[in-house]
Amino acid sequence: MMRAVDRQIPGFYNSLDGSLAQAWAMLERGAIDRRSAFHSPVVSTVDERGHPMSRIMVLRRASAHNRTLAFHTDIRSSKISHIGRSERASVLAYDPDHKIQVRLGATARVHHDDLVASAGWVRAQPQSRLCYEQPVAPGTPVEVPLDAPPVDQRFALGDDGAVNFAVLILEAQWIEWLYLAVEGHRRAHWTWDGKDWRGTWLAP
Repeated sequence: MMRAVDRQIPGFYNSLDGSLAQAWAMLERGAIDRRSAFHSPVVSTVDERGHPMSRIMVLRRASAHNRTLAFHTDIRSSKISHIGRSERASVLAYDPDHKIQVRLGATARVHHDDLVASAGWVRAQPQSRLCYEQPVAPGTPVEVPLDAPPVDQRFALGDDGAVNFAVLILEAQWIEWLYLAVEGHRRAHWTWDGKDWRGTWLAP
């Protein structure tokens, strides 16, 4: 019988508190590190028919202290109308190198034409701002694919797109953790009770 190669067990392996802290640390890292697998999680909303709608979004900020994740979006996008009907949203992130999956359920709120949106616009890269200058709303049927802006406009610092720019803030209500390990998988779930996280181990 072959023996598994000895390896160091991470400190969070048998710790609920440690696993929760690691989940948030990976989310916070994902917001600042483009190479992180958590930099582009899947964000899901509920459409007018009650169907889940998922898309990849770039994680812009994450805060364990505030229990929040922030994303940039176009105020004309379908997810905005979804959130107008239901504030429920979820996030899925997976790191294949570390074999860690984090699922998160949240309440969503949209910031548009306010201080939060203005701060997000200031931090946005020039090439990202150009996306919001597109005169056609995202998801609109078009006869032919749309061309990219002219080269001399791609790095403009104009504010024409600010009217369409919004910040999506997700406030975590529950978190689920899965760590795949040869010694035995670890799965856990936490729910926010209004004051603190209440966690339990789950069968993987």
